[in-house]
Amino acid sequence: MTDTAMRQKREAAARHPRTLDRIRSSGGRRASILLVIVAMLLIIGLGAMLSASSVISISTTTRQFDLFSKQLLWVGLGAAALVVAAFIPYSFWQKLALPLFVATIAGLLLTVAVGDERGGASRWIEVGPITIQVAEFAKFAIVVVLAAILTKKKDLVANLWHVIIPVGIILGSVSVLLLMQPDFGNLLLVVVPAFIILTASTVPLRYVFGLGVLGMMTMSALAMSAPYRKDRLLSFLDPFASAQGTGLQAVQSMVALGSGGFFGVGLGMSRARWSWLPNAHTDFIFAIIGEETGFAGAIIVVTLFALFGAVGVSIAFRAPDLFSRLLAVGIVSWLSVQALINIGGVIAVLPITGVPLPFISAGGNAMLINLFAVGVLINIAFAPPSGTES
Repeated sequence: MTDTAMRQKREAAARHPRTLDRIRSSGGRRASILLVIVAMLLIIGLGAMLSASSVISISTTTRQFDLFSKQLLWVGLGAAALVVAAFIPYSFWQKLALPLFVATIAGLLLTVAVGDERGGASRWIEVGPITIQVAEFAKFAIVVVLAAILTKKKDLVANLWHVIIPVGIILGSVSVLLLMQPDFGNLLLVVVPAFIILTASTVPLRYVFGLGVLGMMTMSALAMSAPYRKDRLLSFLDPFASAQGTGLQAVQSMVALGSGGFFGVGLGMSRARWSWLPNAHTDFIFAIIGEETGFAGAIIVVTLFALFGAVGVSIAFRAPDLFSRLLAVGIVSWLSVQALINIGGVIAVLPITGVPLPFISAGGNAMLINLFAVGVLINIAFAPPSGTES
């Protein structure tokens, strides 16, 4: 080998580590920004929980900080789950896709059969002191199995049946079981991200458009099929027409937000939490944030969720392969759409669906799986693009 050839080889070898360093640095920046955003949402959520849950804690357990302390525990467990997920190679989930889906179906069947009924819905399984809501874990499982199947069939999706049959079986079975609970809110959070995953896949857009139209028609029919869902939809259009009935939450939420003004009434000074606003610490915690910190505080939360979505999309764009890209798209769309639906319901521009605000609302199962999903995103962020050696 000539001196020139050897020198060129040494120069190429020297450049390669620097390229990898830049790749890892880029992924590290995205992961760090994502962590900062999630940490800020968690801190805001804990502050809002401390205020929003104090009244109901006293009335139910006589301990002012009972619900807050439970939320703090779940945040700690969720943070540990995030760290664990960040160290699990994303390719592991591709191998585990089918067992996850089977476990999800089994869990949803068990929920329908022996679930604990609350407010006319059977969505929870009581296991001693622990309450499990399988629908929260189903969101992650559906994202994983769709990403795995669409990756496996990436060269076959020009044939419509290679899309309709697997996607129809997955979404159809889960949708039926969620409707049997009934849980229309989480059904939306399974179906909408699924179509976003389809859009990001190699499936021809004409198929995605056709399936999307069919899905919208089906969801609209389901929304109007049950009297209570129909009433909610109609009350969303004019909540003040039923201010003491189905429009109560929307009206009280707007009252709380309106009384907050620009800078709010002050931390811990919410009046809506005093039994005026139902579910103040769960589905309607954004109203408490808006009341106590005003428009300024509310817009900060909205901005953080928008940044979360933007950073998540950038992670998906630089993902090393199709599976990781679809997995990232699914996670980001699931959490972003959930935030949009929750906030839209609170400010009365969307129907109320009963879904919590990610990272902020009370709820152990949701907190655990949401933070675990963020850990998966972080693992994808650090993965080198395909074709590079680690």
